[in-house]
Amino acid sequence: MNSARVAFITGGGRGIGRACAERLARAGFAVAIGGRSRAHLDQTVAAIGGDALAIDLDVTNEASVADAFDRAQRELGKVSVLVNNAGIALSSSFAKTSLADFERTLAVNLTGAFLCARAALPGMLQARSGRIINIASTAARMGFRYTAAYCASKHGLLGLTRALALEVAQKGITVNAVCPGWTETEMLHGSIENIRSATGKSAEDAREALARMNPMGRIIKPEEVAELVAYVASEAAAAVTGQALGVDGGEAM
Repeated sequence: MNSARVAFITGGGRGIGRACAERLARAGFAVAIGGRSRAHLDQTVAAIGGDALAIDLDVTNEASVADAFDRAQRELGKVSVLVNNAGIALSSSFAKTSLADFERTLAVNLTGAFLCARAALPGMLQARSGRIINIASTAARMGFRYTAAYCASKHGLLGLTRALALEVAQKGITVNAVCPGWTETEMLHGSIENIRSATGKSAEDAREALARMNPMGRIIKPEEVAELVAYVASEAAAAVTGQALGVDGGEAM
């Protein structure tokens, strides 16, 4: 397999990552999907068919990242679009947030994006063309209680986005952050369970409480996030860079 347009999506086996992989495949990209859950990666590749490749990837491990991008280039071609989607969210009060949890959150959500962007960038610079799209969060633009590590990591990701965007602005490469609100993913389901356990609320009531954070009063669909990613990845968005683009129903303005 070899394609002139290759997208690499981290955490691409489920949720927003899978929706992005499927949408970019429909746009004509060959897609490399990296992640730690082989079963989910294989399911996504089977659903896409064609030029899709599942790659075992730990975004916190420099050697794993290098191997993953080497394989994608060998089998598909140089990566022209990188979607840094891999992420974790842990919830606890600041006083109960352990150093290990804080460092793990930053490692996955921020350092992982740094390592993957660094791996993809040489090919983009050589081609003088590329898109780096970081899946951030409304937590990149706002503060939330009980998520200090997550907010810190996503604020850092937005800072990384803006700094790199300026650095490569004259080299045909754009760097943007897409910032979803609460989205129908396993992360949402975990947050609902945390609320239920901590407060005694029913899962339905917990879900409604999260939906009310969106002025539209609803949960975002992964496919809605993927549509914005597809736009940012397109030639139509050649002048869009360094931006925090919300898909949140007006939650962060």
